[in-house]
Amino acid sequence: MHNLGQTRSANRRDHLLHTPDAFVRTPLPGLTGGLAIVHIAPHLGAAFTMMTLEFAPKGTLIQSATQRFLYVLEGELHLHEPGKAIPHTLTPGGYAYFPTGYPHTLTALAPSRVVVIDKPFLPLDPLYLNDPAASPDPWFLLGREPEVAPLPLNDDPGLQVRHLLPDSHVFDFAINTLAYDPGASLSQVEIHHMEHGLLMLEGGGIYRLGESWYPTSAGDVIWMAPFCPQWFGAIGKNPAKYLIYKDFNRHTLG
Repeated sequence: MHNLGQTRSANRRDHLLHTPDAFVRTPLPGLTGGLAIVHIAPHLGAAFTMMTLEFAPKGTLIQSATQRFLYVLEGELHLHEPGKAIPHTLTPGGYAYFPTGYPHTLTALAPSRVVVIDKPFLPLDPLYLNDPAASPDPWFLLGREPEVAPLPLNDDPGLQVRHLLPDSHVFDFAINTLAYDPGASLSQVEIHHMEHGLLMLEGGGIYRLGESWYPTSAGDVIWMAPFCPQWFGAIGKNPAKYLIYKDFNRHTLG
């Protein structure tokens, strides 16, 4: 049934709420046997791209021209590295990080959905390396979100954060999941210089973005520009959880 021009989505100067009723699917170079939903892109004013890729069985994705992070939402995929006969198997909650230009091919074994974040890498000045002999470049890694130890956010046991990338300044962004008990909320309205890309994984709640308040639920995507006022509270009887990107570990002047 047509919704007569209504949507929960909203696009403002300093934020975007992108809800499933407004998703548009498109082909993408490097993606075969699948379609992309581009949620966040430089056209919006963002410094990164965040998209959901939907694969048919045997669909594939090859590397991009930038560094990349991917997180599996649904299905089963093989990740092939050059020179390695046995591929890695990725299932929901599995994730991978690829440095710029790192060769890889992702192949779906079943209908699958994957969140992909691509971002041009900002090199770290060697002056800021803890170990002058260490490489200033990030490295390829694989992980599983459920196997990452959760930590209470700001000592609140009702908010549990998992850090999916290493605690190292060579990485120029961070990816976390944040889980809320029913009724839990952030302890303050946050206003800061970092921008965010966020995907609601489970549950829902109320998100304050700028001067607006939005009901959110699983499947919604949010972009927050630098210095956008932001706050979230989980509502309902079920926990809420989201995956969140932020630029990190770099001075604002480069």
